[in-house]
Amino acid sequence: MSAQRLRVDWPRCDGRGLCHELLPELISLDEWGYPIVRGPVEPAQRAAARTAVASCPRLAVRLVDQP
Repeated sequence: MSAQRLRVDWPRCDGRGLCHELLPELISLDEWGYPIVRGPVEPAQRAAARTAVASCPRLAVRLVDQP
């Protein structure tokens, strides 16, 4: 399985923080509440990452394969 990362679509994101609540070990929030992704998604985190992607109310987070 290839390495994966979370990507944030900045124009869509409105800083609700749900992704951070679902995946705090990988996503932190800046001082305005916008997500900061801290690295690749480990295999053990993939299910939680998919849940965070599916739960984003603005559809601003996606899981992408790294080249």
